[in-house]
Amino acid sequence: MKNKNKKLLFIVNVDWFFVSHRLPIALKALEEGYEVHLLCALTDKADYLESLGLVVHPFLFTRSGKNIFNEIICIANLYRQVKRIKPDLIHLVTIKPVLYGGIVARLAKVPVVVSAISGLGFLFVERKGVKARLFRSAILFLYRLAMGHSNQRVIFQNFADMNALLVAGGVQKGKVRMIRGSGVDLQDYPVESESEGVPVVVMASRLLKDKGVIEFVEAAKILKAKGVNAHFKLIGDTDPENPASVTAEDIETWEKEGNVDCLGFRSDIAKLFSQSHIVTLPSYREGLPKVLIEAAACGRAVITTDVPGCRDAIIPNVTGILIPARDARALAEAIEQLINDASLRHKMGQAGRKLAEREFSIEKVVSAHFDIYHELEVARRA
Repeated sequence: MKNKNKKLLFIVNVDWFFVSHRLPIALKALEEGYEVHLLCALTDKADYLESLGLVVHPFLFTRSGKNIFNEIICIANLYRQVKRIKPDLIHLVTIKPVLYGGIVARLAKVPVVVSAISGLGFLFVERKGVKARLFRSAILFLYRLAMGHSNQRVIFQNFADMNALLVAGGVQKGKVRMIRGSGVDLQDYPVESESEGVPVVVMASRLLKDKGVIEFVEAAKILKAKGVNAHFKLIGDTDPENPASVTAEDIETWEKEGNVDCLGFRSDIAKLFSQSHIVTLPSYREGLPKVLIEAAACGRAVITTDVPGCRDAIIPNVTGILIPARDARALAEAIEQLINDASLRHKMGQAGRKLAEREFSIEKVVSAHFDIYHELEVARRA
């Protein structure tokens, strides 16, 4: 194999995110002869990943970033790990791995670096105030350091994020590449006919305010008050260490109100989508949300917000409906429109499946990543 003895190191925040968003790339790398390493926080996926042939290294990134000394220690520990592994190619995913890993890759003289920007994070959602501006300036400084490797490509999932970082001077134009999302295995998301009976409206995400959870709950309340007959299902867990997370008390309140069924974390998303009629994600900003691609693959009409990432995952008025962010009433109106118009719903679902087949298949996404790997290897040898 042409890549035998070459080490590819993925650095990600946590193993479950790697499994859901990057594992197919790693499996292809194993086929290509790479020795594949993964450095991340571990939950319950380590044995599974090692059984596939990956070498797993536990590493816990700090979450809040409020203590500068803890952040310096984190970077120093990451540097020691990278020097010990000695990768030929490092692939960085999610914000802290991209920032800290990019800096470490320069210090450790890693030959090839791929940085994947899956979203610019909550700091780039419009927040006002001196503290937010200062924090944003500090993050941009880190981006400039992290994107300064001489043999590096930076993958974006939408043009708004790419242009924002280019304009801010966080990355050089010649380094950027576009890959729309993480892809889906279309065989895992079959199209099934809508079930008869009361329409089901689903939102699946981490339960963060920035994802539009509050607007989803409020939209359900509005429609229930109007007498609209529908079931509203909220899928996902809280993230207590994220400043935008809702609380367990919030969920308890919503359950008592009876407008929304809170299902918690679920791994059977394809099944849940196939049992639904409408999928929504009223987020404030995304990279390119996989959940909307999964919904399209299942042939479901979607409602999402006219913000970076979300708007890039649909064809407006063809595969779904765009609404303003932070607008529960607009969300309620769009949901009611699709509940009342089954023909439009079905047309959007069919068009969504075609979009997924054309743009978001996992084969296409994996191939695009390996084109970048090859480009950087050629540049390395030049």
